[in-house]
Amino acid sequence: MTAPPRSRSLARSVLAYTGLIVVTALVLVPFAWMVSSSLKQDNEVFAVPIQWIPDELRWSNFAEIWERIPLLTYLGNSAFLSVTVTCLQVLTGSFAAYGFSKVRFPGRDALFLAYIGTIAVPWQAYMVPQYIMMQKAELTDTYWSIILLQAFGAFGVFLMRQYYMSIPDDLCEAARIDGLSEYGIYRRIMLPLSKPALASLALLTFVNTWNDYMGPFIYLTSNELWTVQLGLRSFVGQYDAEYAMIMTGAVLSVLPILVIFLFGQRYFIQGIATSGLKG
Repeated sequence: MTAPPRSRSLARSVLAYTGLIVVTALVLVPFAWMVSSSLKQDNEVFAVPIQWIPDELRWSNFAEIWERIPLLTYLGNSAFLSVTVTCLQVLTGSFAAYGFSKVRFPGRDALFLAYIGTIAVPWQAYMVPQYIMMQKAELTDTYWSIILLQAFGAFGVFLMRQYYMSIPDDLCEAARIDGLSEYGIYRRIMLPLSKPALASLALLTFVNTWNDYMGPFIYLTSNELWTVQLGLRSFVGQYDAEYAMIMTGAVLSVLPILVIFLFGQRYFIQGIATSGLKG
């Protein structure tokens, strides 16, 4: 005897919500452990069993870290790089995506596939040539080395093109008939209609740049240029590490990303969902 449709639908909903709860727990548990560890002493961080709520909450860690390292400078450096790279990637990615989606020229699709194919090339394969280029240009130990290398991204072009493909070509054709240039179509039609995709690309780029460790580690040697990721490395000594302070700095470094995501999550979800309609 088969179960009625309503019972099957209820069972699927229960399974779906159970799966979502499990996945959410897997994501939040490491974050909860990080917050808990930031309020402990070093010898309590890796205690077994895990004590999620310490007997003595060391709120002083959040005051002490500002005295131990120039955290405000590191946060400012990370913010500067993240905002600059994000603005450039949004500009270059959306502009290139417009050409690949709405402008017809010979070899357009082949060129797009070749460009997107670079995503499959591991960064380690061209890491050394990039460094040699920056060194010969005398741009190492400057922000220009990171900004120039990260101002263009194939993923951003792919994401924006997928969104542009969902916009009817008739809008562009009508604008061309009315005498609007390609730059005008891009600025007056495509950009206003693609705010969700732009927000998604901006958020993904900002988070990726903010969390980047290897790029600043390779190109930035002066302490006053360090990002927050490099600054937290200063708590790792030759023989031991101050894990409680590392977790405290990690919590503070996550807060800007958390705030940005909370304010932009509606556009982010809408942009990601719409970008997958075609392609």
